[in-house]
Amino acid sequence: MCRAVHLSPIPTQPDAHACLNIFVLPALYAELANALVVLSSTAEDGEIEAYCDVNRQFALSTLQALRTVVKQLDAEVKMDTVPVVWIHDYQLFVAATTIRQVGSLQGLAPSAIIIIIIIIIIIIIIITPSIPRDIPACDMVGFHIEDYCLNFIDCCSRRLGCRVDRNKMLVEIAGRTVHVKALPIGIPYDRFVELAETTPKFLKISDSEKIILGVDRLDYTKGLVHRIRAFERLLEKHPEYEEKVTLLQICVPSRTDVREYQQLKEEMDQIVGRINGRFSRPNWSPIRYIYGGVTQEQLAAFYRDSAVALVTPLRDGMNLVAKEFVACQIGEPGVLIVSPFAGAGGMMHEALLVNPYEINEAANTIHRALQMPLDERELRMKQLRQREKLMDVNHWMNSFLATMGAVRSSDEHDPLSNQMTLTLDDFDQYLSNHIDEECKLSLILDYDGTLAHLTSHPDLAIMPGETKRVLERLSNMHDVNIAIISGRSLENVKELVGLEQLTYAGSHGIEILHPDGTKFVHPVPYEYSEKLKELAKVLKKKASNDGAWVEQKGALVTFHYRETPLDRRDSVVMRAAELFKKAGFEPHHGHMALEAKPPLKWDQGRASLHILRTTFGADWLERVRVVYAGNEGAMMALQGIACTFRVDSSPTVKTAANFRLAGPDAVLTMLRWIEKQMNKRSARIVRSPRLSRSPRPTRSPLMKKKDQDPLDFMHAEFSFDEDEDSATSVVNNSPRRFLNAKTNLNSVPKSSKRESLKV
Repeated sequence: MCRAVHLSPIPTQPDAHACLNIFVLPALYAELANALVVLSSTAEDGEIEAYCDVNRQFALSTLQALRTVVKQLDAEVKMDTVPVVWIHDYQLFVAATTIRQVGSLQGLAPSAIIIIIIIIIIIIIIITPSIPRDIPACDMVGFHIEDYCLNFIDCCSRRLGCRVDRNKMLVEIAGRTVHVKALPIGIPYDRFVELAETTPKFLKISDSEKIILGVDRLDYTKGLVHRIRAFERLLEKHPEYEEKVTLLQICVPSRTDVREYQQLKEEMDQIVGRINGRFSRPNWSPIRYIYGGVTQEQLAAFYRDSAVALVTPLRDGMNLVAKEFVACQIGEPGVLIVSPFAGAGGMMHEALLVNPYEINEAANTIHRALQMPLDERELRMKQLRQREKLMDVNHWMNSFLATMGAVRSSDEHDPLSNQMTLTLDDFDQYLSNHIDEECKLSLILDYDGTLAHLTSHPDLAIMPGETKRVLERLSNMHDVNIAIISGRSLENVKELVGLEQLTYAGSHGIEILHPDGTKFVHPVPYEYSEKLKELAKVLKKKASNDGAWVEQKGALVTFHYRETPLDRRDSVVMRAAELFKKAGFEPHHGHMALEAKPPLKWDQGRASLHILRTTFGADWLERVRVVYAGNEGAMMALQGIACTFRVDSSPTVKTAANFRLAGPDAVLTMLRWIEKQMNKRSARIVRSPRLSRSPRPTRSPLMKKKDQDPLDFMHAEFSFDEDEDSATSVVNNSPRRFLNAKTNLNSVPKSSKRESLKV
């Protein structure tokens, strides 16, 4: 079945074309100078949006085809057959996300989404941050060679904070495992052999003349200017080649409406004219330059009759010209010269490698190829031809289908079934360099979606019992301080967690309550409170239908639409957003919710810094290590000073966090790892020989005075048991709590102090 995608003839189409050719391609092919200069001077939001819009149109058309296929399968009662979507090449980066998200909501999620890309170095963050998040929406991503796979995996690890397994080529994002595999593309080998055998000779050359062939699109990634200059250097260094060697350069027009390509054509015209004018003889010109297309028969004849093929791009995914040249070498063998910056350079080992930027070295390599003995040429070409015959385009297609499990017998293992399971060992990589042996640890955690699973109604979001027990044990450790920060009201979040030793922050940090009862409330303008009440009334009256409802919590109003049917959700959200703006509020998008926040320069990040400063003192950064897990509200403020985890089940959410976690279960695993590490620290203190003789503690950084009573510090730093009627006290070494501990200790008689130190 073939389905055409008809793009609307609207002004955004040129924008999409410009985005692809000016931003995407330079970034993919590591043409940093082109990408950065163009981006800084001409980047337009409309161009990027138009590119994404074209992708969405392709995705929606794919979903229509998917519905048709599903109906056919249902009619044939093939319930075990699941369709597979194959997304081909880099132009459709963004389509995978739309197909997965919309398809999942409509019950059309394919078993595997495969995308074939020719990326060399993943630097596509230059273009738009959404693209690297869209690629992992696939189940399997294929690249030409293993180096490209590793580049992609490194990008996912560094840019997106994904867990990766470089040995097994796996990327875990939002609880899903993306398989990455090197699957080099091939050519229809037999077809080119047949053409080479049947096509007549097109080139009129003498028996003593040799042709050096270059076949490329007119594109700055192909290194055309460098190649012409290398040939010029060859003629300068070896004048004996005059009238004996000719460079046949075929340039197929490409993107002629893009200014950068027009400039490249002008440069090529000038340099070819200059060299021909310099070296030409009455019956010979050093360069035959064809700007235009050629037939496949002509191309096969050029391949067959050339002595040397120059495939020297500055960047290229694979470059099939090298493979086609090898397939057509049916007579006296020629020599293939390839660039190490093309995928072919990493596979076709018998070819001569040359760096296209090294003009002198490139000239020397061409000279070597022209002088290579016949036996060496035969040996190299034989190996090249055998490999390309085996790994042709059919082998490539079957490899892909086998990799994603579409062609396997019922008893074979599903190749996409391998999943990355989060374990305690994974946090050795994340946190081992962040948590040291001396500094205190501050844990700042969100509640909804981080400690408790998201539910259809906020009242149902209950923290698992095991998570609560781990938090309680951590809160009893003298080197650990825990703060829970949430968009809920302060009273509500404290009631849900139910632990006394924690710091609580409600309304995204507007209200903060410390364990000792100290409370901070950021001032909110009175007129805002009145407008907020009015907004809540309007939303309840005009937008609370189709399952949507309004929640007023502290200094916030939240409009929930997670229970709204999918077909009416867009209209409901649009209507609510209009009411927000009409009331003077900018709607903030949360998980299936819109929020109205106070017009304050205060968010979870500022609140987190306030908690750290008031708990540990102004110099806390020198003595405290911070781990934050939650939503994006605090990421920017804590960037560089905390180890941050974005907890979200969507792989397409942009984040400034160091790492990603899929949900509360992953957060629980992290808390268990932290508990394990902190217990090791406590165990070392207990086993200390000095403590076994006498409980004399090491001086704390807060204890600067030499005349400080060590007993005061002892009771401030360690837990001690009182009568059975009294609860066990654990006093943390914060400025506020230390003062309280010292005051309580001074009220105890000296004899009691000494008795409490007996081991």
